[in-house]
Amino acid sequence: MPHSHLRPRHPILARTALVFLLLAGPLGAATASETLPLSAIGRGLNAENRTQKSVGRLLWRGGLEISSSDARFGGLSGLLISPDGQTMTAITDHAHWLTARLNYDDMGNLSGIGDAQIGRLSGPTGAPLSRKKNLDSESLTRLADGSIWVGFERQNRILHYPSGPQGLANRPRPVPQLPAMRKLLTNDSLEALATLSDGRVLAISESPVEGGETNAFLWDGQAWAELRLARHGQFKPTGATVLPDGNLLVLERRFSALGGLAIRLRLVDAGEIAPGALLGGEEVAVFRPPLTYDNMEGIDVRRGRDGEILIYLVADDNFSLLQRTLLLMFELMP
Repeated sequence: MPHSHLRPRHPILARTALVFLLLAGPLGAATASETLPLSAIGRGLNAENRTQKSVGRLLWRGGLEISSSDARFGGLSGLLISPDGQTMTAITDHAHWLTARLNYDDMGNLSGIGDAQIGRLSGPTGAPLSRKKNLDSESLTRLADGSIWVGFERQNRILHYPSGPQGLANRPRPVPQLPAMRKLLTNDSLEALATLSDGRVLAISESPVEGGETNAFLWDGQAWAELRLARHGQFKPTGATVLPDGNLLVLERRFSALGGLAIRLRLVDAGEIAPGALLGGEEVAVFRPPLTYDNMEGIDVRRGRDGEILIYLVADDNFSLLQRTLLLMFELMP
């Protein structure tokens, strides 16, 4: 999910802001946040082969298994990393947002996490979200002006949280939707959001439609257009972000009783992304046992201190003792 330092401001943002102002009134006060205790254990790429340092085009740059004594922690389904890599922002399946400071070793590899805060996402009325069907926040992306869109499953919708020091603690405005977006299956609906280099926003659903392709939607600042993402094998999208060169990186998951869980990253050329298009792409990496991974659902990218492209992945543990919250960092190799 790109950051404002990766691209110029775009007139699409002005048109988008006008649409939102017409749809909603003035912003309300921010919701309160609380300190969140976190513990983390360092993990390698392969516990059975500590010499392995890469998978596909990804070079291992550090991993953490994160836990907390706070019952609200878990279910991380969306991820943003600040341009300097110091701050992580995430959302959970239960409509909580959290922020934390990330630490790195002398080599610039991910080594720790701390100073975390947690709070409840608010709805357009300014009240904290509370009804069960309203809580399943699954995806987020930062626009060039610093504001954030959050996508929800079950009650399919996107909310726009304005920029400012309060971030996701602020009162949001609703984003207009196509009827086709509202009709997506309740638990297989909007799963990924990504802001393109020119300011357009791409939304991708989880489940395939007739023909084996996946619904996707492209916002140009005034209206949505439909397009499709080709399905390669049994993988389904769980997240997306945009690289500094403008190309799209899609995070995908496959699960079956026989094959178990696998995770894949797919790279889509920016030139393919247009209304009515069928997006293809090429494989970047596939995670299978015994590699370190879990139910990876959040992804973001930034430039490292030497100009390298750093990719962050976060796992949704579904608030289950059988799964883990993992935060992994990789360097994208040519």
